[in-house]
Amino acid sequence: MTVALHPQPYPGDPDVVRWVTAPLSFSGWPCAVPADLAALLADGTLASVYVEPSAVLTRLGPGRSWAHDGPRVRTALHAALADPAGWTLPAGGRSDDAVLADLARSVIGEITGPYARSHGGTVSLVDVHDGLVAVRLGGSCRACPAARNTVHLRLERDLRLRYPSLRGVVS
Repeated sequence: MTVALHPQPYPGDPDVVRWVTAPLSFSGWPCAVPADLAALLADGTLASVYVEPSAVLTRLGPGRSWAHDGPRVRTALHAALADPAGWTLPAGGRSDDAVLADLARSVIGEITGPYARSHGGTVSLVDVHDGLVAVRLGGSCRACPAARNTVHLRLERDLRLRYPSLRGVVS
């Protein structure tokens, strides 16, 4: 069976490619992946693999390039997606809200939080429930007229790219 893969650049991180595919039956950080993909993790071609509801995110290892290593990653990913039994997830699986919470922490920590701090503010995750992310704005962000833009145009946009079924972000 051939699996369709459509690579998308990952905003703000040239080392990550989001491979859009058919809906997957799992999401999160796998404990183990099929042999072809595991070999790329073992030899340092890939630094990590993360599974979203309808995409797989792959991060290149240090000193690697998509121009050189991309075809190998695509081939390995095709083989891995054709072998669903080769994927091992954490015991008990993860709820969609747990996956979304991890993504929200990542976006806040790497993108939105540093932006807010550069303006004297803070953004912190309060809760994730049924696909809705609640955040708290602090410091100068609390009274800032541009806070809505920070939450909706930055955080929500970046989260929706990683988690398309996001219901929204509220502060």
